[in-house]
Amino acid sequence: MTDFSPCILIPVYRHGRACAEVVDSIVQYGIPIILVDDGNDAETKNYLSQIKEKHGDVEIVVRPKNGGKGAAFASGVIFAHEKGYSHILQLDADGQHDSTQIPFFVEKAKNSPSKMICGYPEYDETAPGHRKNAHAFANTWCMVCTWSNKIVDALCGFRIYPTEPTFKFVTKKMYDKRMGFDVEILIQLMWAGLDLEFYPVHVTYPSDGISNFHAFRDNVRISWVFTRLCCKMIVLSPVLLWRKIFRHARTDGEK
Repeated sequence: MTDFSPCILIPVYRHGRACAEVVDSIVQYGIPIILVDDGNDAETKNYLSQIKEKHGDVEIVVRPKNGGKGAAFASGVIFAHEKGYSHILQLDADGQHDSTQIPFFVEKAKNSPSKMICGYPEYDETAPGHRKNAHAFANTWCMVCTWSNKIVDALCGFRIYPTEPTFKFVTKKMYDKRMGFDVEILIQLMWAGLDLEFYPVHVTYPSDGISNFHAFRDNVRISWVFTRLCCKMIVLSPVLLWRKIFRHARTDGEK
């Protein structure tokens, strides 16, 4: 995978109608699209079939039962790796993210192919308070786990990953398969040495939208992810300390 060949990966669970609208809005960019059917009901499967009929080049990966966002993303990554795509743009199926930012993010990834190119949310008045609080909570603990403030936002699902290290992560590491996934992959790939850049993405929460995020259950799950990551951070502290010293030394040498 020497050439830059991105794809768009969209995990889908209960967002059939919204996903159809998302796909309609992004096919104009000419980037291959992979939809992951994460054990959906008949209604959502019907929407996915209609998308396939309308846009014949859209690929659909079918999971036999619902496994969660992380599990669905992993299935899509394995498929993208088999197809030889060099980069994977993760996009949520519910239409929250401003998809017009795709060309900008793709260009950034093309210019920095070894980095993760990540979005951070620019909220409008539709954003629920508990969502903002969850993002603030996660971002604070990311600073603790990474000894860095480089992670601007840990939960925004608008990102571009280099395929090879992402494939190794989803096939060789233990990780949360549901809503804690976005946090865990970001921190663990950063620990593995991947650098990252953040850029704003406008986020809208439709009043009639279907949310798969459950405030209590998923915040507890994310808290457990951070507990595990903090324990691992203690083990990795010599490596993190060495990187921090080396980074400061390099910065001072460039002055």
